[in-house]
Amino acid sequence: MPADLTGTFLTLDDGRPAIRFSREYDHSVDRVWHFVTDPDELAGWFPSRAEMDLRPGGAVTFSGDPAMEEFTGTMIAVDPPRHLSFDWGGDELHFDLEPLGATRTRFTLTNVLVAEDTAARNGAGWEVCLSALDAKARGEKVEGAHAGAEAPWKGFYDGYVDAGFPAGAEIPRADA
Repeated sequence: MPADLTGTFLTLDDGRPAIRFSREYDHSVDRVWHFVTDPDELAGWFPSRAEMDLRPGGAVTFSGDPAMEEFTGTMIAVDPPRHLSFDWGGDELHFDLEPLGATRTRFTLTNVLVAEDTAARNGAGWEVCLSALDAKARGEKVEGAHAGAEAPWKGFYDGYVDAGFPAGAEIPRADA
């Protein structure tokens, strides 16, 4: 089954590779900000739990991802409720929120990659995670849909490879 891919591979103005995803949600920008910054909300869709000190230079502690040990990143920028960016294991994650009226928000995630060959792998992972966020935004209860052998990760990965996204990076838990 071919996967519907929503990510775009790009090169930023500074030459760094990145993948970008955009969604629109029927929620205020403040509600979507909560999806992105509240550790309990994040735990339902993000790859790991993230406890954040919401100030530039603040610590972001990531835990609970079975594919990774607990680690700490650094907050790069915070502009509530419009922008959040932090270091994530060498990559950078940028969340941009744009109000589209009082009850609709455009959500954009940009994963700035430390290595170009992680684009297909990370793109596939974000597809699964963002599918869980999409369900959460619709009010559906999601339990572990972004993790485990049942997740449609492999189909997305193959789709991104077929679409020409750079690939070849190690895949944690490839046998899971």
